[in-house]
Amino acid sequence: MGAPISSPWRDALTAAPLHDPPRVLLAEDDVEMRRLVAEALVDDGYDVIPVADGGRLLVTLARGQIDRDDVDLVVSDVRMPVCTGLQILEQLRAARWRIPFILMTAFGDSVTRGQARSLGAVLFDKPFDLDDLRTAVACLLRREPPPR
Repeated sequence: MGAPISSPWRDALTAAPLHDPPRVLLAEDDVEMRRLVAEALVDDGYDVIPVADGGRLLVTLARGQIDRDDVDLVVSDVRMPVCTGLQILEQLRAARWRIPFILMTAFGDSVTRGQARSLGAVLFDKPFDLDDLRTAVACLLRREPPPR
């Protein structure tokens, strides 16, 4: 029998969120999409930190690591200016940082899917059902899914 298959769901369930309410770092370069996702997550009771590109995502993650003011979950677009969400996820995993990670993309080819899966991320293809994203966030943060 082989080694157990890693799953972002299983990995996330091994650690409780650090904060109450949980902090979600949201990186999305499309202003309207960032607003839509942020509002939904705030309505669900999360503390959302929105950033507009991969560079700001890196700075926010680095600042949190230095100040011990970490986030509990990252939701990121794949293709953004400065660096991609996938590049950032690769670096976090290389540093053995196991923070739950959700990627969103409008360009979900098989390579992107394979990379996301191998790095333990949940991948959503745009357009997606916002309720599905909200449920994934709730599951990764061990909270009750929002009412429909």
